[in-house]
Amino acid sequence: MSAAFCKGSGVGPVPRSLVRAVAACALAVLCAQGGCAVGPDYRREATELPAEWRAVPPWHEAQPDDAAVKGRWWLAFQDAQLDALVARALAGNQDLRVAALRLDEAREQVTIARSALVPAVSLEADPSRSLSAANRPVASYGAANQATTQNDFKLDGAVSYELDLFGRLRRGAEAARANLQQASADFENARLVLIAELASDYFRLRELDAESAVLADGIESLRRSRDVIAARHDLGFATGLDLAQQESLLDASEAGLALLQNQRAQIEHAIATLIDVAAPSFTLEPAVAVPPLPAVALGLPSDLLQRRPDVASAERAMAAANARVGIARAAYFPTIELAGAFGWESGALATLLQAPSHAWSIGAAATAPLFTAGAIGANVRIANAQYGEAVASYRHTVLTAMEEVENGIHGLSDLARAEDRSAASTASAQRALDIANDRYAGGVDTFLDVFTAQQTVLANRRQTVQIRGQRALATVYLIKALGGGWTGLPAAL
Repeated sequence: MSAAFCKGSGVGPVPRSLVRAVAACALAVLCAQGGCAVGPDYRREATELPAEWRAVPPWHEAQPDDAAVKGRWWLAFQDAQLDALVARALAGNQDLRVAALRLDEAREQVTIARSALVPAVSLEADPSRSLSAANRPVASYGAANQATTQNDFKLDGAVSYELDLFGRLRRGAEAARANLQQASADFENARLVLIAELASDYFRLRELDAESAVLADGIESLRRSRDVIAARHDLGFATGLDLAQQESLLDASEAGLALLQNQRAQIEHAIATLIDVAAPSFTLEPAVAVPPLPAVALGLPSDLLQRRPDVASAERAMAAANARVGIARAAYFPTIELAGAFGWESGALATLLQAPSHAWSIGAAATAPLFTAGAIGANVRIANAQYGEAVASYRHTVLTAMEEVENGIHGLSDLARAEDRSAASTASAQRALDIANDRYAGGVDTFLDVFTAQQTVLANRRQTVQIRGQRALATVYLIKALGGGWTGLPAAL
C-alpha cells in the first residue's frame, strides 16, 4: 500500500509514516466508539398504575392494537361535515405547522450530533500570484533582494477528530435522538389536540343548532298561545295578567335565542381559525340531526402510557435530560483531539501533484480542566436538577392522564343516565302542559298553571338537547384522554 501510485497522475508514493498515522487514527476512532460513557444509563421511571379502571356499564375492557394507525378516530362519529373540517385543519392549521417544523429541526439536530462521532475532513484550494518588493528587508546580507513575481498553488486537506473516550459526544447523540422522539410525540400531541378541539367546537355548535331549533319551536308555540290569550282578553275571558305573563315568557325566549345565536357565531369563528380560514369568510349552515355517538374501547391501563403522545413526550424528555447529565459529567475529563493535514504546494500548476510538492502533518492535542471555580460541578448539579424536573413532569403527566380517563369514563356514564331522565321529565312536562291547557280552556284553572307548564316544557327540552351535546363533548374528551382512536371500535351504543 505504501508504494502504491495513482497511475498516470504523476503523484509520488504515499509515505509509510503517513499510512501508519492514518491507521493509528482509525484505531483511535474504533477505541473511542467502544469507550465508556460517563453518566447514568437511562432507565424509565417506574409508575404505579391501577389494576383496572373503575368502570361501570357499558364500559368494558378492550385490547386495542397499539401498532395500528390510530389517528383517524373522528371517522367513528360518521359525520361527513366533521370529516371535511378535520381534513382542512390538518392541511392548513398553523399550530400544527409549527410542530411539524420543530420536528424537522430536531431531525437535523440528530444529524449534527451524529456528525461529531466521525472525523471531519476538509479540502482547500488556494492559488495565488504575488510580487515581492525589491526594497524589502534582506533575508541574507550576502545577496541583494530582487523584485520577484511568482505563483503559489496550494491544495490542502485536513482531518480532525475528537476521541470520545468518556462518552460526551455519544451522550450528545443520545440526547438528540431522545429530543427527536420527543418532537415526534409533540407533533402527534399537537395533531390530537387540534382535532379534539375542532371536534369539540363542532359538536358544541351542533348542540347550539339543536337548542336554537327547540327554542325557535317553543317561540312559535308561545306566539300562538299569546294570540289566543289576546283574543280571549279582548272578549273579556282572560285577564291582563294572563296576557302580560305570556308576553313576558315570549320576550325572554326570544332574548335567549339571540344569546344562542351569538354563542354560535363565536364558535363558528373559532372553527375558522382552526382550519386556517379568515373568520368573516367562513360559515357553517345550521344542522340539527347528529349521528349516534360511538362507544369507546378503554383498553388496559398500561396501554395509556404507550398511546398518549403527551406521556411519550414527557418520557423522552426524561431520557434526554438523563443524557445531558452524562454530558455535564464528561467535562471533568480531558478532551483529546487528533488532527492531520496533507496537501501539495508548488510554484507551477503542472508540478502541483508531484512528489516533491507533497507535505503532511499529524498531531494530537489534549485539554484537561484544572481550575474552573466550580463551574463544572455547578453544571452537573444543574443537569441533575433538570433530570429531576423531567421525572416530576413525567409522573405528573401520567397522573393527569389517568385523571382525565377516569373523568371521561364516569362523565359519559353519568350523562347517559341524565339524558334518559331528562327525556322522561320532558315527556311528563308535556303531558302536564296538555292537561293545564285543557283545564284553562274549560275555566277550571287559572292561566298561571299553563304559564308554569310552558316554562317547564321549554326548559326540559333545552336541557335534554344540552345533555346530548355534553355527551358528544365527553366522548371526544375520553378519546383524547386515551391518546386517540384505534381500529376495531365497537358498534355505537
